[in-house]
Parts: sequence; C-alpha cells; structure tokens
Amino acid sequence: MSLRFQALNNLLNNTDVSVESPSKITAIFGENVFTLKTAREYLSDEAFKSLNASIKGSKKIDRAVANQIANGLRAWAEKKGVTHFTHWFQPLTGSTAEKHDSFFTIKSDGNPLEEFDGAALIQQEPDASSFPSGGLRATFEARGYTGWDPSSPVFIMEIGQGKTLCIPTIFVSYTGESLDYKAPLLKAIEAVNKAAVDVCNYFDKNVAKVTPTLGWEQEYFVIDEGLANARPDLVQCGRTVYGASPAKGQQLEDHYFGSIPERVYTFMRDFEQEAYKLGIPLRTRHNEVAPAQFECAPIFEEVNLAVDHNILLMDIMERVARRHKLKVLFHEKPFAGINGSGKHNNWSMATDTGVNLLAPGKTPKTNLMFLTFFVNSIKAVHDYADVLRASIASAGNDFRLGANEAPPAIISVFIGEYLTKVLYDIETRVGDKFDEQDEAILKLDLHRSIPELMLDNTDRNRTSPFAFTGNKFEFRAVGSAANCANAMIALNTIMAETLRTFKQDVDALIEKGEKKEIAIMHIIQKYIVESKKVLFEGDGYSEEWHHEAERRGLPNVPTTPLALDAMITEKAKQLFESNDVYNHIELEARHEIELEKYIKKVQIEGRIMGDLALNHIIPSAIEYMNKLTANINSIKATGLPESACASQMAILKEMTERVQTVYEKVHAMVEARKVVNNMEDTRTKAIAYCSQVKEAFFDDIRYQVDKLEQLINDELWTLPKYREMLLMR
Repeated sequence: MSLRFQALNNLLNNTDVSVESPSKITAIFGENVFTLKTAREYLSDEAFKSLNASIKGSKKIDRAVANQIANGLRAWAEKKGVTHFTHWFQPLTGSTAEKHDSFFTIKSDGNPLEEFDGAALIQQEPDASSFPSGGLRATFEARGYTGWDPSSPVFIMEIGQGKTLCIPTIFVSYTGESLDYKAPLLKAIEAVNKAAVDVCNYFDKNVAKVTPTLGWEQEYFVIDEGLANARPDLVQCGRTVYGASPAKGQQLEDHYFGSIPERVYTFMRDFEQEAYKLGIPLRTRHNEVAPAQFECAPIFEEVNLAVDHNILLMDIMERVARRHKLKVLFHEKPFAGINGSGKHNNWSMATDTGVNLLAPGKTPKTNLMFLTFFVNSIKAVHDYADVLRASIASAGNDFRLGANEAPPAIISVFIGEYLTKVLYDIETRVGDKFDEQDEAILKLDLHRSIPELMLDNTDRNRTSPFAFTGNKFEFRAVGSAANCANAMIALNTIMAETLRTFKQDVDALIEKGEKKEIAIMHIIQKYIVESKKVLFEGDGYSEEWHHEAERRGLPNVPTTPLALDAMITEKAKQLFESNDVYNHIELEARHEIELEKYIKKVQIEGRIMGDLALNHIIPSAIEYMNKLTANINSIKATGLPESACASQMAILKEMTERVQTVYEKVHAMVEARKVVNNMEDTRTKAIAYCSQVKEAFFDDIRYQVDKLEQLINDELWTLPKYREMLLMR
C-alpha cells in the first residue's frame, strides 16, 4: 500500500487531541514572560529601574546591574522548572536560532551549582560561520556575537516536558556587521522615531517619542500530516509542484468565514493557548478564502515586539500542529489554482502622548498633523517603491504576487475617494498660495468621514499593495512565510528619510519668513504633486493597470532576482547609510544572501520535479499503460473490431505522448541546471535560474503531469491529490 492510501486510512481513523481551555485568557496571558510586573517581584529597586529605563528609553544596562537582573531571571525561571537558557535570535535563514546552555556549572573546587550571571545574559558567542553572511564571514572565521535586546521581554519556551529560558538578542559579526533581522530593525525604529519626533514637535512640543506599530495578519494552510508526508514536494519545498485542480476548489466561496472544521478548531485553541502564555495577543481566527486556508491576527504592538511574536508564533504553530497530526503550510503558494497566503502588515505610528499619527483628527491642528504624516507616507512609497518591492521579494512570493488573491508587483497606494478629493483640493489651490484663511481646508470632518469611506471600499483595497484603511496603512504584499522585519526595516527607513527631508523643506520656508502652518501646507502640496502618480483607486488585477502603471513610470518587477537589484543602488545605499540602518557592505551582503536563497529554492524545486516525475509519475503511467495495452490486446483477441477499443487506444496514445514530453523536458531541465550551475556570478545565476530553469520548464512539465493525473487509474497514483489534502479533515 502506498503512503497515500496509508495516510487516507489513518485520517479516517484519526482521534482528536483533547484541549482544555482556560476560563479566561487573562488567567494565562503572559505567564511565561518576564514582564515588568514579574520583574518588580524578582529584582531589586536598582535592577528594576535599570531594566525599566532600558525598555522605555533605550538606555544601556550597566554590567554590574546585569548580574542582579540575571539572578532574578534565574530565580523566576527555576521556580517554573527551567534548567537551561538560550540566546534566541533571527539569522538570515528566515527562521529562528538558539543554542541551549544549562545553569549547571562546576566551580574550581569541584562543587556543582546553578549559575547565571550578567555576562551570559548580555552576550554570547555562537558560531557564525554556518549562517548566511553574504561573504561577510569566511568558514574559518566563526566568531559572531548575540547581544540581549531588553526591549523584547525574556520568555520561557515549553517543548514537551522541557522548558528553556529564551533571551531575545541581536546577532552581529566579529567586525560589527549585522547578521540578523533584529539589529537593523531596531536601527530603523530609532531612525523613524527621531525623524517623526522632530516633525511632531511642529504640532506638540510634549512629544518625546514616536513608536511604529504593527498588526500582522498571518494566513496559512492546514492539512493532514500523513497526506503531507506522502508528498515529497511538500516535505522539502513547502509547496506542491504538481497537482490537478479538484472539481471543487474555492469557486463556491463557501469556505471564507465559514464554520471552522472541528479538528482545525481544536488545533487553533491549542496553539492560541501556547501563544497567550508567551504574551502574544492573538485576537482573531477565521477561515480564509481557499479550502484548508485559515488566518489569525493579534492586537497591534510595537514593531519590534510584533515581529518577535510573529516569528515565535510560526514556530509554535508548526510544533503544536504535530500534536494534532496536522501540517501547517506557510508557503505563499502551496497549491496552484486557489488563493495563496500573505502576511498583511498593518503599520502606523504612535506618540508617547497617546496619538495615532495616521488617525484623522477632530481639529484643524490635529488634521494638519494627520495630513503631514499621511502625505509623507505616500511620498515615501512613491520615492522608494523599488526598495519596498525588494523587501518582500522571494521565490515563494513570486508565485503569489499578481495572482487573484494578492496585489501585483507594481507598488501603488490606495487611499479612497474622500481622501483623494482632499489631496486634490490641496494640490489645486489657486495660485499655488496658502494664507491663514486656508485653514478651512483642515476643518473637513476627516475623523468621521473616513471610516465610512473605507467600509465602502474594502473590496477594492484587496488589490492594492499599500492601502490606507482608516488609521493605518496595510502593506498587503508581504508573503506569509516572510519575517515581517524585512518589510518593516524598509518601510520605517523610507519614512524616516522622507520625514527628515520634509522637516528640512519646511524649515527652509520658515527661515524665509513663512508662518509655520503655511510652510507645512506648501510642502504638503509639493509632495502631493510629486507623488500623486503612485495613487491608484482601481482594479490592481486588471491588464489595463499594468499599461497605466507603465505610462506613469511606476516600476513593475515581477521576479525576485531583478527586484533585489533595488537593494544595492546608490539611492538605496544613501537611504540606509544616512539613517544608520545598513552600511553598503551589509546591503551588498544581504543582496547576495537573498540571491543565493532564491537560487537554492528554485534548484531544490527543480530537483523535486525531476524526482517525482521519474520515480512516481512515469512509473504510475507506465503501469497503467501496460494495463491498457493488455486490455486492448484482449479485446482484439476476441475478434471484435478495432473500434471496440478506440477509447483505450486514444488514452494510451495521449499518455504515451505526455510521458515522452515529461521525460524529455525533465532531462532538458537537468541539462539547463548544469549550465546555470557553472555560472560564477550570483546575480547572473539567479536570473538564469529564473528564466532558463523555472520559466522555461516548471509550468510545461507541470501541465503534462497534471493531465496524466487525470488519466491514470486512481489506485495507481501514489501522491495525495488536491481534493484529499484540501477537503478531507
């Protein structure tokens, strides 16, 4: 019996895992997190004040005080049964990394004891040679450092019966370059904080800090683990390289927001409880559009913490799914012909005075502040659309962008009819002049009108990569498997740069004698004129938009190898270096890493396609063809006319031709890979893998295989089919 039929039998006999829910989420929320409330109990006044100041004011913790904090952390962790600790970091592999050390040690006098000091808390030295570095580190240069990030709380990870104290950290090389996502994200957060505070002070001198916020929406697929394990492509690629569409997919639109299947519902409750204990504020769960597709989303948090929580949740979901004999798929396009998955990044900025800078105000003054940050956001996307595109580029996301469930690779901004009119009114002021009477434009009832408008335009927002949704921008183009940090680094950096320029432009007018409010309006008007071509209210899926975008001069780069070029332009280097986020060496290294990642993923998928074709598809086809041949011969032996087996002969002829085509194309693809593999330049190789391997062969081979799936006897087909993976619970 093939793995497919074993998995189907096991699925029918599956027993649900029992999950008990707490009476209240608040009863378990954050119980495995070293919160400030917990710190107050375990730390001295000196240590608590130092930790609190570090979290809220980004002040460094003195190493002497770090010893006190470390002792408090160990006391708390040991009370919960923890014996080991780890520096938890996010290398450029796209996942997390950790090396566990025990509190146990033996002193020079031979006595064993439990110990955890400030030095171990603040800094560790993991081997950096085996992580992606883009040439920053040679294999023999192994030294790298992890450094504690106090702004993201320490937590305890429970895996089975084991518990580990996890310390969120940055990861840098011996020479100081960042080798992770967190270090540059923290720098981008600080850059936008400085720039935004300077602009906020035009309106409110009490603003001392601006924090970018993020609310992600995580889409994912859930299928039976046995069926997933019977698919070598799912095991090794995270997506199906073959698979004929089932008769019923998503065309009836009956899955979206439908009743959650019981087995998946139990899994959801289980991973949510794990998340709540780790302080992840999950709020929403529901069925998504495609069969077997779902979504969860939390309450908004500060960007750094939100990123940590998302990447942590993905790990939790995969681990908890195994308890339920399920498989979570985060790939952007695990199944052809139905919706793929994104990770919508809802982004805004909040002041320490309690103001959401992207929420329309109720007074002329607050409306002017809203318009300032609103228009600067549009200008930032306009000026650096290529950088944003590069930040979400990946082999997986290339399958999704531009399909009917995702925005196109063209970066545009949707703001809705009402705000479009507001910007038009500002843009077309008579004589290009403003005076004190023009404050009337700021008295528009933005606060009350915008929510109504956005409700009316929800459907159209789905086609926009960057849509204003009432009090935030939704960056919809981020892929479901991505680390949110990459998009947030780019977005916060371009916003910081645009705000810095805005202040310089406004100050220049003020120095010439303009009143502050009038100077601000002049620069807002200037930015509207300069960036209006990035605004688009129509159907982003339409072919007309592609032509219109080209006419406007908007970049449209559908493939990752070319999209990544934006990372190493002189414009990008100036952008990131002037905001102290990346230096040019780090940018070039990350460009190299992303290209290498693309090459390896396409290379693996090509190998899987060949392996499945030669070891699964063609043998199944030949076995069925032999059965057809025997049947045809037996009919002929009875003396019946040849027309009696015409249908069998037609099927046999079609299968023979398709098998021959698959065989020839697989071998041609292998030869093409050999040629590409001999290319030394990474960018050239990535482009060649895209055009000479993926685009030249993947779709053609798949088309033939999917047709064979529809012809071959079901009992001979060894791979679980779409109808089984998507529709059987």
